[in-house]
Amino acid sequence: MYAQASKTPTSTSDVLKIKETFPALNANKIDQVNSIVNGKSQQKPWIQSTTKGPSRKHIIIPMSSDNTTSFMKNSSLHVANINRDLCNAKTDVLVNYIRSNSSGIIIITNKVGQQSDLSIIDNYIKNSNDVNALQVENSQLPMSKSYLKIIGIPFFPHSNSMEKLTSSDVETILKQNHIFDNISLASKPRVIKVSPKSDMAIVWIDIWDVQSGKNAKVLINRCFNVGNHIATIRGANMNPGVPQCKNCWKWGHSTFSCRIQGAKCVKCNGPHKSEHHREFGWCCKANFKANPPRLETKKGEPCPHSFKCLNCKGDHQADSNTCLFWRHRFHKEWHIKKYAEIRENRSTSIRSGANSSKDQ
Repeated sequence: MYAQASKTPTSTSDVLKIKETFPALNANKIDQVNSIVNGKSQQKPWIQSTTKGPSRKHIIIPMSSDNTTSFMKNSSLHVANINRDLCNAKTDVLVNYIRSNSSGIIIITNKVGQQSDLSIIDNYIKNSNDVNALQVENSQLPMSKSYLKIIGIPFFPHSNSMEKLTSSDVETILKQNHIFDNISLASKPRVIKVSPKSDMAIVWIDIWDVQSGKNAKVLINRCFNVGNHIATIRGANMNPGVPQCKNCWKWGHSTFSCRIQGAKCVKCNGPHKSEHHREFGWCCKANFKANPPRLETKKGEPCPHSFKCLNCKGDHQADSNTCLFWRHRFHKEWHIKKYAEIRENRSTSIRSGANSSKDQ
């Protein structure tokens, strides 16, 4: 009977021996003991720490926001000029189009660019009249990210002080240790307490890597000193977080997959790009019929008006790091639940409005 109840393929004699040794065990417990004895214990779940990253046909060029805005105004001309220089160099790589993001511009090509191609593109952009070359970094091909966590690190690292461990402290600690010599952080380290009453921390770090996870493999299970503590590096399941669209400023989808036709302003949620807020934003235009009357904002001055966040309705812009949505950017379930509540509230208000109009 016990041999039949056991889920692990085994001989009857093995099961009977376990039952004789441990007569109080039920069939499930006997199955677990048998699995351990025969080396068939359940394997630990595989941790996927490394993302694949964007296509290698993308060339990333970090630059200031002013440079990005100026360069993108003549993007079609720049595509033609870069392709001319690439053809003159007798390379097979051609630029399909250029788009911008929060850190600079991304050039999309028909093939993966080589270092010689990147040098040609760098030379063209830095000599362009549309940018300040001092605010343009060298071009680079996209890389993957690996997600790691550091355990065994104190939450109050300074002796005789209750100062909390900060991201800057972690960066300093990593720079001082030789095992991180050839490692580049992809974002600021994130520090959390192990538990509300604990004096220890868990530090989450994202590092630039290749798709094989070579850098992560070098670091995982390595130990290093933090004061008189020994910290250990572990792999963490990749959690790039919930994306925020830079087109409509909603959370849950990337800018590239946004479905709205135009763009929305991060400040006023108007139908214009954020960088054009001063030219198109209604708040900076004079309106003497308003109560109280609104004066025109002087040219060259920043917009002095404040708006509600289109996501949480707080007193900040939609991309502010004080926003509830931003603070929960690594909690996908929270975002799903929050947007479900917003949709339900919207439906309720629409039904209420429809019922009130019927009553009238």
